[in-house]
Amino acid sequence: MSTTVEEALLTRRSCRAFRPDPVPRAELERLLDLAARSASNSNCQPWQVHVLTGAAKRALSADLLCAHDEGRRSAGEFAYQPAADQWPEPFRARRRRFGEGLYRDALGIEPGDTAGRVGHHRRNYDFFGAPVGMVLTVSRLPLQGALVDAGLFLQALMLAARGAGLHTCAQASLIDYHPVLRRHVTVPDDHVIVCGIALGYADEGHRLGGHRTTREPVSAFATFHGALDDPA
Repeated sequence: MSTTVEEALLTRRSCRAFRPDPVPRAELERLLDLAARSASNSNCQPWQVHVLTGAAKRALSADLLCAHDEGRRSAGEFAYQPAADQWPEPFRARRRRFGEGLYRDALGIEPGDTAGRVGHHRRNYDFFGAPVGMVLTVSRLPLQGALVDAGLFLQALMLAARGAGLHTCAQASLIDYHPVLRRHVTVPDDHVIVCGIALGYADEGHRLGGHRTTREPVSAFATFHGALDDPA
């Protein structure tokens, strides 16, 4: 499959239902090689990626699910987001719309159905059935700029995956169980776990296959300075 950057951006989504079809290791290496072309501060390339498939992924998923079910959630290794009741506007409203669109509209889970919501959230820890699970880490030594570099790498990987007909889901939920992750993959002491990544072929027959989120218009976030007809 070949696609343009524009097509990859327009079709990329957080896929939460995958088919079990395996992805060849050579293809995974090709995608990671493409993502490694990402910009980074002074070309430091502070990222590392752990790729889990087969028995290794199943073992990690089993331990993550056990930790989740036993309530062994840990404080994150960095301040990833506000507490659920501390989101300010306009982010609170956007987050609420996202939750309603996913749980109520796409999955048919009502706000009071706690078991249903937990059941769906629990699927994070099996990478939503994807055949490939990844753990992205980044060194703390280059300071906060390294998180920017990690974000650039992550986006490049997701777009490269679309070019190959694959889908992804970046999973911040995994960092709540970073001690479990560190037992399964060797993370250097100076590295922080950024997120997990599910990767594979989308299950378009799943009820989430048609779920899409909206975006704010350019006028809501961009300010243009200077006359648009000024020469370069």
